[in-house]
Order: sequence, then structure tokens, then C-alpha cells
Amino acid sequence: MTDVFEPSSGDGPAADDPGRAAEVRTAFEGLLQIRRLSHPGAPDPGAVPAPWETHRMARAVALALEAAGIPPSAAAADGTRTATGYRVRDGERPRTVRVEWLGPHGSGAAHEEDARLKECAAALTRLGWEALLYRGPRNRRFLEVEPGV
Repeated sequence: MTDVFEPSSGDGPAADDPGRAAEVRTAFEGLLQIRRLSHPGAPDPGAVPAPWETHRMARAVALALEAAGIPPSAAAADGTRTATGYRVRDGERPRTVRVEWLGPHGSGAAHEEDARLKECAAALTRLGWEALLYRGPRNRRFLEVEPGV
């Protein structure tokens, strides 16, 4: 049985596989090919999310961030953060995804979240996602991401 590639959501263990970068690159190239086939007449079909992505938004956004070279967070089995980076999960509203910048206690993730979330937003915007920066509980920032128009 073959393992299925899963982009890092930032909630699992750290990906220490040396072949991970190649897997991400291959998956992202496949995603761009799906976009080209889904939007053959678009001026830049790579800048429009495909229907596949809008049905699996958290997965598509996580792949876009990982392919952009932005590090994912990681968590131990008990939920303790072990690495600083993005975390992607389903949003509170339908057809939205929430992106947060998290890290281990004392890592300084809260101090870098504004700049790093803006980096995430820029990477997602280039790919046709709309990413809005909000301030949530305890003044922590997060992105709300949805398909662009």
C-alpha cells in the first residue's frame, strides 16, 4: 500500500523526512496542473483556485504555504507545540480557513506573528486566495482565508 501525501497543517509531528521537499514540490506542481486544466481560458490559471481546492480548503492552503517554504508548526501527541510556524484549520464560517502562527511556550511566536502571517497572506494571495488579517482573543493575530473572486 502506498502512503498518501498530506501537507503539513501544523498540528502533527515535525516532518523530518529528507525527501519531504521533493514530495511537496511534486504535490504543488500537481495542484498547478489541476488549476490549468480547470481554468483553460484564464489569463493566469495558476492564480485561480481549482474546484478541488475549494472542497478541501485546509489541505490546499497548507500545501500552498508549505510549497512557499513557510515552516509549519508542529505538536506532540499531547498537543504541546514543538516547532514554530503556521497552523491551518477549518474556519469558523463555511468556506473559510484559519491560519495562525504558533510555537512552543517562550518561543517568541507571538512577537513574530504579524510579519509571518503577512508573509503567509502574500503567498496565498499570489495563488488566488483572499487572506484577511484579524486580531483574536488575547490580541493574537490570525488569517481568515477564502477563495478569491
